Amino acid sequence: MIITDNTLYLGCFLTALVISGLLTPLMRKIALHFHILDRPLSHVKTHKQPVPYLGGTAVASGLVISLVAARFLTNFPTGTLHALRGILFGAIIIFLLGLADDIEHLGLGYKEKFLVQFAAAFCLIIFDIRIKFISPVWFADLLTAIWIVGVINAINIIDIMDGLAGGIAIIASLGFLFISLPSEEIYVNFTSAALAGALLGFLPYNLSKRWKIFMGDTGSLLTGFVLAALSLGTSYSRVNNLGIFSPILILGLPLYDTFLVSYLRFTKGMSPFQGSRDHFALRLETFGFFREEILVMCYAASLLLTFAAYEVTRVSTHYALLLYAVTGITAMALGIWLAHIPID
Repeated sequence: MIITDNTLYLGCFLTALVISGLLTPLMRKIALHFHILDRPLSHVKTHKQPVPYLGGTAVASGLVISLVAARFLTNFPTGTLHALRGILFGAIIIFLLGLADDIEHLGLGYKEKFLVQFAAAFCLIIFDIRIKFISPVWFADLLTAIWIVGVINAINIIDIMDGLAGGIAIIASLGFLFISLPSEEIYVNFTSAALAGALLGFLPYNLSKRWKIFMGDTGSLLTGFVLAALSLGTSYSRVNNLGIFSPILILGLPLYDTFLVSYLRFTKGMSPFQGSRDHFALRLETFGFFREEILVMCYAASLLLTFAAYEVTRVSTHYALLLYAVTGITAMALGIWLAHIPID
């Protein structure tokens, strides 16, 4: 039985939203009680007072509970169940990694984090969520693992300003949903809807001054992992072969910030794993934009890139190439301008 009723995806979205919205203030109280706080102890931190973590726990709960409910209330095809198991097993690994990192006395180094992230990536590969247009298979699987780990860390890296990572991830997940809908990739549709709802339930608290809470690595790593899984789950090349690169556009801002930060740190002789204020959002703030303005610009840019990705999967090869070229030239010009903005 193929599921075509889009109201089921709306139900999954709303379930995740309500659960996340209800659990986020509870997680905030727990974090405050156990002193699980992000303390601004370095110049890289952009907040002035300690802020509770564990918002990612509410996001994870909304995501998982809504998917489990959808599984038992809906007649899922066998392939969808297989893929969802892979996402859930890998998500558990990533969730535990993020939770350990958010609890200060269990802090891990970047090597240990990468090892666990690759383990979660291979969990997806085992359940056949992988790059399938490249051969030989071992090389495709290697690229798949690198892509998954890259996206995980891209979302984590861009989580440096209230509402930034969460808002961009909502737009990206909805982008994967709308591109997937015609192809009836059921697990992508349900998971996209659930992730968007779970993040939207958390976002108002993240942006609140009175009830502020961070998603922490628990949330950012999990969000990146799920987005990476979604990017591998649908067909993008039904009209032209260049459509296979559209996930790069959907995840354009996090990937852009990752490459920009890595390049700027490298030119300064710094390790790319060493924290700094080289992020494009912080450079825009240094230039004079208010944070609210930066969020609006980033959301608008993310929506524009997602629309471009949608178009790339539906136009001819020549128009797709033009869209990629315009995006690439714009990104390079913006990067040159950003690099000349002095930072603290």
